[in-house]
Amino acid sequence: MRKFGLIGFPLGHSFSKKYFQEKFEKEGITNCSFELFEIPEINQLQEIIENNPELEGLCVTIPYKEQVKAFMDELDPACAEIGAVNCIQIKSGKLHGNNTDYIGFKNSLEKWLGSERPNALVLGTGGASKAIKQALKVLGIKFLSVSRSTKPGVVTYQDLKENPSFLNEFQLIINTTPVGTFPKIEEIPDIPADQLTANHRVYDLVYNPSETKLMSVCLAKGGKAKNGYEMLVLQAEAAWEIWNTSPKK
Repeated sequence: MRKFGLIGFPLGHSFSKKYFQEKFEKEGITNCSFELFEIPEINQLQEIIENNPELEGLCVTIPYKEQVKAFMDELDPACAEIGAVNCIQIKSGKLHGNNTDYIGFKNSLEKWLGSERPNALVLGTGGASKAIKQALKVLGIKFLSVSRSTKPGVVTYQDLKENPSFLNEFQLIINTTPVGTFPKIEEIPDIPADQLTANHRVYDLVYNPSETKLMSVCLAKGGKAKNGYEMLVLQAEAAWEIWNTSPKK
């Protein structure tokens, strides 16, 4: 039996397990299983691999997308540039790191925007944001990162509140944080949401609920909004393709 899985902490609401179980059933794939490995410390990764010799691939979620990079034997070139890993291929005892968040987001955003290339505010600076920023670079979209604390090349949420020009200039808002995720569905990123207009777009990587508070505020202003479900589907299919091909040399 081929085994695949997901590592992260916590894993109470996993898209990946449900998606792959349904995929296996729908496509008549009977020799594969997908398991959840909830680990409080990233160092437990080695234990998981040793205890599951049939394991061929892992998805990686919060909070380990950046930490897990140090455990890889090889990194896909694009993944090395992003600095975060969300997909591991296990082959001949070696761990090959990849980033399918980048693939899923890029393809989803490009389809949604069409020929438009609005400037973007990227909310959050964690592992997920790194893949998003790489996709924006490739698509030729100017962006600014937003964080709670002051960092080089990053603006703060307080900066957004004090200077209305930010939301005037950057009309694509991308939420890479978990804020607004079930069960805390009334939470919203700390941006001046009253400044959103019909010209704004919100791409929220959260997919549960299907319409976050941030999305609903933008839609109420006449803007457009999209959740992260399509990105997750595209990244999952990219992971499946990686697990079923030979590692890149």
